[in-house]
Amino acid sequence: MVLMGKQKAAMLLMSLDMSTATELIKGLGPEAVQAIAVEMAYMDASGLRNSHQSEEVARQFCESLGSRPTFHLKSFLRHALMSTVGQEQAEHIQKQLQTLVRRRDPFLPIRTASPAAISKALDGEHPQVAAVVLSELDPRVSSQVLGTLGEGVRLSVIARMTRAEQMTSEARGHIAETVCDRLKSLPGDRDGGLDPRDATLRKVAVILRNLGKDLRDGLLEAIGEKDTQTSQAVALLMVVWDDILHVTDRSLQEALRGIDSQKLALALHKADEAIVRKIRANISERMAQSLDEEASLMSSPTREDAIRAREDVVHALREANEKGALTFMED
Repeated sequence: MVLMGKQKAAMLLMSLDMSTATELIKGLGPEAVQAIAVEMAYMDASGLRNSHQSEEVARQFCESLGSRPTFHLKSFLRHALMSTVGQEQAEHIQKQLQTLVRRRDPFLPIRTASPAAISKALDGEHPQVAAVVLSELDPRVSSQVLGTLGEGVRLSVIARMTRAEQMTSEARGHIAETVCDRLKSLPGDRDGGLDPRDATLRKVAVILRNLGKDLRDGLLEAIGEKDTQTSQAVALLMVVWDDILHVTDRSLQEALRGIDSQKLALALHKADEAIVRKIRANISERMAQSLDEEASLMSSPTREDAIRAREDVVHALREANEKGALTFMED
């Protein structure tokens, strides 16, 4: 990534401690501060920060800079902007940041969402919408999202992507806005979007679950000594509903054996097609017949009923994971 002037300034400030960064922007006009703040917010939100580039920019700026404390963007915006342009202007800048970042890259909130959430946001949308969104995602994420779409929809989406149809920036922006609105409206359960703290804990949980049982349990215990609630949250986030797609067949088969067919049928009611296929491929023919029978007898179950049933299924998977009997096919 070749950095321009404002990007270098933003990366430099994000590499410095609070007081030094504040001193450097003193004397800049409100427009310049706002422009740099937008770059900082964009880099932070899109994950474009690069430690090597940060060090190179800092070296170019001042060879004598040594080690620097971690930069906290929100703290900088709250304190540094107020001391530079005043409270009123700082509040105005902060209110405009999200809008300005969105205007620069309307697909950014979609790229930072989970594949499961993106799939749900695209459910029922026109294939052209899905084609535009998938073209803006990392190829690995696009593959995951595409795999959850129906076969007919997948073919239509791929066909539209290969044709590379011309579309105005306004039309693409409208598509991004529509999908972003759908992402915001998704319920905040465990198989949808996570709040920032849960997203961080989820990363920790996935890291820990890939370790040996003894090491994993030891680290969880160490976390619990400092914060019991955090330890419990990490333990729960090691296995969520969407993880069924990543559980190895053999361990999934073992974990599902104790699940009641009625409960499993309810859990699969209006579930993602990929998860339904995964589960049905790992149960016996007799169990599959029971699922069909239970599904035919269900009388319009509510979404809340389905979520509770899924939690019961996930609970069984978590118990298997605690015993070290659950293995995952990690990317």
